Amino acid sequence: MAAAVKLPLKRGDWRAVTTPEEALATITEVYEASAGNLRAAFDAYLKDGALPDADARAMGAFAYPRLRMTYRPDGPVPPFSRAFGKFDTPGIYVADITRPRLYAAYLIEQIGLLLAEYDFRMEIGVSDAEIPYPYVLESGRGLDTDEVPPSVLARIFPVPDLAVIDDKIPNGDWMPAVALGSASQADRIKPLSLFSALRTDYSLQRLKHYTGTDPEDVQQFILFTNYQRYMDEFVGIGVEKLCQDNHYTEFVAPGNVRVTAETENAEEIVAAAPWRRHQMPAYHLKAKDGSGITLVNIGVGPSNAKTITDHLAVLRPQCWIMIGHCGGLRHSQRLGDYVLAHAYLRYDGVLDQDLPPEIPVPPIAEIQQALQRAAGVVTGDKGAELKARLRTGTVVTNDDRNWELRFSEEAQRFNQSRAIAVDMESATLAANGYRFRVPYGTLLCVSDKPLHGEIKLPGAANRFYERAISEHMLIGIEALESLRRDGADALHSRKLRSFEEPPFR
Repeated sequence: MAAAVKLPLKRGDWRAVTTPEEALATITEVYEASAGNLRAAFDAYLKDGALPDADARAMGAFAYPRLRMTYRPDGPVPPFSRAFGKFDTPGIYVADITRPRLYAAYLIEQIGLLLAEYDFRMEIGVSDAEIPYPYVLESGRGLDTDEVPPSVLARIFPVPDLAVIDDKIPNGDWMPAVALGSASQADRIKPLSLFSALRTDYSLQRLKHYTGTDPEDVQQFILFTNYQRYMDEFVGIGVEKLCQDNHYTEFVAPGNVRVTAETENAEEIVAAAPWRRHQMPAYHLKAKDGSGITLVNIGVGPSNAKTITDHLAVLRPQCWIMIGHCGGLRHSQRLGDYVLAHAYLRYDGVLDQDLPPEIPVPPIAEIQQALQRAAGVVTGDKGAELKARLRTGTVVTNDDRNWELRFSEEAQRFNQSRAIAVDMESATLAANGYRFRVPYGTLLCVSDKPLHGEIKLPGAANRFYERAISEHMLIGIEALESLRRDGADALHSRKLRSFEEPPFR
């Protein structure tokens, strides 16, 4: 027997709303009804072979909610200098919305910014796009694919369609459609946000797979590293902060391992989490409002760096910062010195199709300043002493770990770029931050000097790690905490926005 269907809105119907809270409530109502319809239809099919109601599906029983804003000012569009929360031109702005409970604070903020400055019509409807069934099934739900092959389910229920999941909006490849056959600019249909609901759901699923944690646990301030030793240090510091700083409420490790300030033996419990099962394990020092710190071990290489930031970007974090090791390229550098990247020589290659290498990736001043201040706070160095340990310059990111074997071919480019360090991830993380309008930064620690014969022998390596990693991690955390204290709005530079941007951040 076919499952009962709930239809708060049908395709073609629009419900006018006037406040961010009313919009969120209606979006949530439509989404929960669609997700519930999909779960019920799936269960009914598994139980007795009942097929979904085709008429209800045509009316949008499985569809995403759609948010539509129609902006047709009487005169010129008022100029606003902020980076987001603004209409650049008249038009009809639309976005399909997924997981509204996860994005509740974000939606309230973004809609509120627009309502405070503009007079426009806001409506909720039902999208043409359906929610793929894997995105609404409970995690860990068992399904015997020998009895019900995925190919059969794909003919009955909506599945992810890679033909319509892309990054055309953030890449600047989208073209506005024209509504009602009109050539008027006021009737152009444009995106309200950088990511579609389908693209967002795709990434939310991949995040759980790669990191071993739920997207709901990811915090708005993100650190990346390429060494497990940094993760171990973060666990110790994070559990200590959880007990000493009431801003933080919970510490989450891979495998959904959770501790609070009241948990006995919290550090041992977190250390025993099954992080080895996951390709890029993540740990989260959580705050009630999401303003805590997430640390992800992305491993080695630009491919991992692109993969994880492709997916984290849909959560619209306030910023991400790379802290890891690099090879120092200058004779004056010492092991343990810091490199604050202010430019990147992109030899990684993985983003060349999305962001051509000739496009400059500028430094974000607020993050540069925060990292430099944090280094002074943590090390106690000031002025010339700090300058001797922390050097700004160009970082070369190479996709070949054995680049030294080609150094004679690359020496001229290194000299031309005035490069001071080489690694395998930083430029990729920065370039994807630029592409997705997420503020970014890099603070690396010199762990060897391959051009000068200074390499880490096993004994010296352990002593180096014990001394350097704790300090480096504390600098990264202090930088993010200072950015949070300064107010996240100051982070979002207009240099990350193009000529005609979606209104949402």
